[in-house]
Amino acid sequence: MTNQPTRPDDSPEPIPPSEKAPPAPQPSETLALSGEVIPPRRPTTPTEERALGIAALVAVATIIWVAHMVGIGILLGTLTAFTLQPFYHRLRMRWKRPALAALVCSGLMTLVCAASLSGIGYLIFGRGIKLVGNLVVALQPGGPARGFVDRISSYVDRVGLRSDIAQRIGDAAAEMSVRMAAIATVIAGATFSMLLGMFFLIITTYFVLQNWSRFSRRAEIALPLNPTDTHALFDEFRRVGRSILLGTVLTGLGQGLLAGIGYLVTGVPEPAFFGALTAVASLLPGVGTVLVWVPVGIYLILTGHAAMGVVELLYGLGIVVGFSDYVLRPWLVGRDAEIPALLMFAALFGGIETFGLIGLILGPLLMSLSVALIRIYERERETSRRTPPPLPAQR
Repeated sequence: MTNQPTRPDDSPEPIPPSEKAPPAPQPSETLALSGEVIPPRRPTTPTEERALGIAALVAVATIIWVAHMVGIGILLGTLTAFTLQPFYHRLRMRWKRPALAALVCSGLMTLVCAASLSGIGYLIFGRGIKLVGNLVVALQPGGPARGFVDRISSYVDRVGLRSDIAQRIGDAAAEMSVRMAAIATVIAGATFSMLLGMFFLIITTYFVLQNWSRFSRRAEIALPLNPTDTHALFDEFRRVGRSILLGTVLTGLGQGLLAGIGYLVTGVPEPAFFGALTAVASLLPGVGTVLVWVPVGIYLILTGHAAMGVVELLYGLGIVVGFSDYVLRPWLVGRDAEIPALLMFAALFGGIETFGLIGLILGPLLMSLSVALIRIYERERETSRRTPPPLPAQR
């Protein structure tokens, strides 16, 4: 069989340059989705690195500025997640389903928060308004408290200070009743804000439970610190956040419960109301529960129940304050290292002055993180001093 010469018509048509396949990329090049060859990334210059760091700080500041309106819910949700982490890890290891474990923890936390807020709100406003109304009736002529007030008025008259104490106390009680009703109305009107804060608290708890380890690892890469120091700082944030939340909320609830038992035993009217009021007063630094159980004890003594009044004062000093602060709080929080007492008081009062009521949590948290940074810096300085200088290069 002889080879036939190929005719010009049988030769393949040349491929247009626009339809030719791109050349295979070299090992140092990257092929983009569009088919273009991207040159290899050159090393970042110090100026570019600084500019990128500034851009990252601006991005973080933008995120904080956008989310600051719901920042309290995010902060409380983060601290709640830190508190629930041991329980979450046990559920995750048992069920092998992290999402379900985080969902169960968030749901239980929602039920507990809703029940606690509803109960305290009812006791303080519902029972409080009733108590003030009973006080107004008792101060009327012929009422059970009118004789006590008249005796005080007679003592005041003897020293030359004439004043209608009964009338003034009655007017003050009536005004207090009106104000408590107005406060309850305002709180009811702020339901949307409370629900929005609760919503972000719940979703933040769920997110942090699932992603805290991943977020911590990414922070170790992004922050301009030694990864070991970054890890230690995040561990300090988690430990301190858990301690502050437990120490503030659970200890306050425990103090309110113990105080309520004391009020019930000593015959104080509306012991549930005063117990809830003691739980709320425990949030105030320094004085705290003293603002409630001391006036109650003095009231019992002045109204002819001296023995019960003394019992109430001793009970408040030994159980509400002593047992709660030196037994209950260490048991809930744990005996971790704490910052000096002077700095803690400065964080409490300064936090309230700067941030409002949320400063009770935010102030100690920021103070603890600042102290942790100082300790990390101190440790690094000590390590650098102990490390011998490098030997000179031999020629």
